[in-house]
Amino acid sequence: MAECVRLDSSTSSHTMDKSITLPPDEIFRNLENAKRFAIDIGGSLTKLAYYSTVQHKVAKVRSFDHATKEAASDKLYEISVQEEVTARLHFIKFENAYIETCLDFIKDHLVNTDTKVIKATGGGAHKFKELIERKLGLKVDKEDEMTCLIKGCNFVLRNIPHEAFVYAKHADSEFRFQTTQPDIFPYLLVNIGSGVSIVKVESEDKFERIGGSSIGGGTFWGLGALLTKTKRFDELLQLASKGQHTSVDMLVKDIYGGSYGSLGLTGDLIASSFGKSATADKEFSKEDMAKSLLHMISNDIGQLACLYAKLHNLSRVYFGGFFIRGHPVTMHTITYSINFFTKGEVQALFLRHEGYLGAIGAFLKGAEEDNPNQYSWGENYAGSSGLMSVSPDMNPMQRARSGTFDMLEMDRLERQLVNLPLLQDPSSYIPDTMDLTEDALAREYWLYCFEEALDGVVKRAVASQPDMPEAAQRAEKFRQKYRHKLQTLRQQPFAYGSLTVRSLLDTREHCLNEFNFPDPYSKIKQKENDMALKYYQKAVKSLEELSWEQRQFALVRGVLAGNVFDWGAKAVSDVLESDPEFGFEEAKRQLEERPWLVDSYDQWFERLKGPPHKCALFFVDNSGVDIILGVMPFVRELLSRGTEVVLASNSGPALNDVTNGELQILTERIAAMDPVIQAGLREDRLMLVQSGSSSPCLDLSRLDKVLAMVVRERQTDLVIIEGMGRAIHTNYYAMLSCESLKMAVIKNSWLADRLGGKLFSVVFKYEVPAGKPSQHSAALSPL
Repeated sequence: MAECVRLDSSTSSHTMDKSITLPPDEIFRNLENAKRFAIDIGGSLTKLAYYSTVQHKVAKVRSFDHATKEAASDKLYEISVQEEVTARLHFIKFENAYIETCLDFIKDHLVNTDTKVIKATGGGAHKFKELIERKLGLKVDKEDEMTCLIKGCNFVLRNIPHEAFVYAKHADSEFRFQTTQPDIFPYLLVNIGSGVSIVKVESEDKFERIGGSSIGGGTFWGLGALLTKTKRFDELLQLASKGQHTSVDMLVKDIYGGSYGSLGLTGDLIASSFGKSATADKEFSKEDMAKSLLHMISNDIGQLACLYAKLHNLSRVYFGGFFIRGHPVTMHTITYSINFFTKGEVQALFLRHEGYLGAIGAFLKGAEEDNPNQYSWGENYAGSSGLMSVSPDMNPMQRARSGTFDMLEMDRLERQLVNLPLLQDPSSYIPDTMDLTEDALAREYWLYCFEEALDGVVKRAVASQPDMPEAAQRAEKFRQKYRHKLQTLRQQPFAYGSLTVRSLLDTREHCLNEFNFPDPYSKIKQKENDMALKYYQKAVKSLEELSWEQRQFALVRGVLAGNVFDWGAKAVSDVLESDPEFGFEEAKRQLEERPWLVDSYDQWFERLKGPPHKCALFFVDNSGVDIILGVMPFVRELLSRGTEVVLASNSGPALNDVTNGELQILTERIAAMDPVIQAGLREDRLMLVQSGSSSPCLDLSRLDKVLAMVVRERQTDLVIIEGMGRAIHTNYYAMLSCESLKMAVIKNSWLADRLGGKLFSVVFKYEVPAGKPSQHSAALSPL
C-alpha cells in the first residue's frame, strides 16, 4: 500500500483534499503509456482503471549455427536480453476526497494517449462528470452500473485464483479461499449498497435482477446515524464491533426462559430485534444499538439471499458492495445468517477485489474491440496491494483509509490458460500441498527461508548482467521490494489468497521482473547444459549395457539424481557453489537407498511388463544434468517402448528450470547424437510444448490451451510430474483420471524432517485412478 500524507482532522472526508503528495513509483504506475480509462465513483470511494503497455526485458536464446565460423566458442546457444511490450491493467482505489488531486496528477503525467472518452459508472459519475471532463479533456461516457458489476465479477472469478473466500471469524485463519471453478456460472450476486440487489448470473452476458430490498447499507448508515449520532460509516461499524446486541435484542430465552425445542429454536436466537428497548427503562449504549442494528439488517439480507438461492437452485452466493467492503463485522454477521438459514448448505462467499468490480466492468465495456476476454490475465503481485487484515484488534488504525491507496495490477498472459483435461475433478483440485495461511509453524519457517535466501538471489541477479553498471542499483530495489512483501505476508498471510511456497516463489519472480531481471540463472543454465551434453552419449551407452530389469531401475535413479541439481534449494546451491565438479555420479550417491520415503517402484516395474502407454505427458524441471542426463534417457526408453511423449516445459524462466526455448535447442542437439530421439522428432512421436507457466511450481488448472488440446488429441494415458516444486509443493495430492508418476528428491532438511525423512529422501509415487486395475498407492504423512 502506498501511504500518503493524511487528511487534517478538521477536514471533512467529503471535501476534496489537494494537500497530498502522490508517490508516482507506487501508484498510477506507467501512466505515460496509458491507453484507455474507466472510472467508478461511489458514495465515498473512487476506483480508477486504465490499460497500459509495459516495456520489460526478456531473456531469449538463439541456437548457434555450428556449421559456420560464427560459432567461435563451443557454446550451444547464445543469450540475449531483448525489450518486449506487454499489456497491463491498473486499478486504483482511493477516497473521493482525493479525486481532484488525482485527476491533476493524471493530466500532468499523461503523454501519449489517443483516448477521447472515459467510461464511467457508479452513483458519483454524474456528480463528478463536469470535473473529470474539465480536468482530463475526456468525454465521460456513462455505463450501466449493474452490467459493469457483473462483467467485473466474471472477469476476476475467471482470472484470479483464490479470488473468492469464506470468512470464519474464530478460525485459525480468518479466510478460507476457494479454488477456481472451471465453470463460474451460474451464481447469485448479492450487491449491498444503499439498498440490496440480488442478481442471477447465468453466462457472460446473461443476467437478471431477480430481487432486492430497500433495507441495505443505507438503512444501516441512516438509522445508525439517528441512533448513535455517528455520521461516518466506518465509525458506525467500529461501534458495532464493540457492542453486545443481547442488551437490546429480545432473545428466545427472554420469552420462554430457554430454548423452544419443538420448533428447533435455541435460547440464544434473536426473537425480536430491538425488542428490549420497548420495555426496558434504561439508556442503551451506542455500541449495543449499532450491533443490534447490524444483526437485524444482516439477518434480513441473509434470509432473502437464502430464499432466492433455493428458489433458483444456486449454491454459489457472492456478497459485495459498500456494506461489505472487507469489514469483519459485516462479513461475520452475513456468514452467520447464511449458515443459520441454510443449515450450512449454502456458503457466503466474498471477493478479494469486490471493490474494483464496477471499474473493471466499465473498463471492459470500453475495451470490447480489443477482446480482453479472449486472453488470460494474471495478478501481478509486485504491483498489487493485496487484501488487508480485517481484524480491528490486529491493527486498529488499518481501517482509517485516509491517505491510503489500494492497487490491483493484472498482466495479460501470452497464452490462454485452461484446465488439464486429465484432472479427475477440476472443481475440487487444489494445486498446493501446504496452506501456509493456516499452518503458522510452516509459514514462519518458509518466510524465514525466503528472507535468508534474498542475499543470494540479489547476488545472482547482479552476476547475470555483468555488462550493466546499474544492475546493482536495480537489484537493491528488488531486495527492498521483496523484503517488504515478505514483511506484509508475515502480518497478513492472506493478502494474495492462500499463502503457499508457490505464491512466495511467484511473488519473487514478479519482483525480479519488475526490476528487469528476467532470467538471473540464464548463464548458469547455459554452462550446465553445455557440460551435461558432453556426457549424454556415455550415459546412454552405459544404460544400454544393462539388462532390461536393471535398466528400468537405473533410468528412475537417473531422473532422481538429475533432480538433485536444483539451484532453488539452498542445500544444493551451497554444494554447487562450493564444488563446481559435483556431478551426476555424486548425485546418485547422495540418494537414499530403497525403501524410499515414498516407494511405489515395484508397482511401476510390474506395470512396465504390460502393454506400453499410448502417450506420456512429462512435466520437466531443471536445466543441465536433470533434463539431459536424467529425463532424456527416460524419454528415450518410453519412445523405444512405442509410447508417444509430450515434454511440457516452462513458457518463461524461473530459477534454473528449463524453458521451452532452451529445450527446443537441447533436443535438437541430442537428436543429432541419438537416432531414437531423432526418429521421435521426425515421426512426431516426441513433441515439445510449453506449459504456459513461468513458475517453479505447477498449477494444473492454468495450463496452455495448446497443451490441453495436444493431451486430448494424443489420448494421453500417463502423466509424469518431476521435481520438488511440481510434485511435492504442488500436485502431491492431485487426482488424475489416468496413471501418474510423481518423482522428486527432498532437498530441504526442514521439509524432509516434517515428512519423516532426511535430506535427499526420495518420493516415487505411482498412482492408478479408481476403477482401473488396482495397484498399491503410496501415502505420505500430511504436510
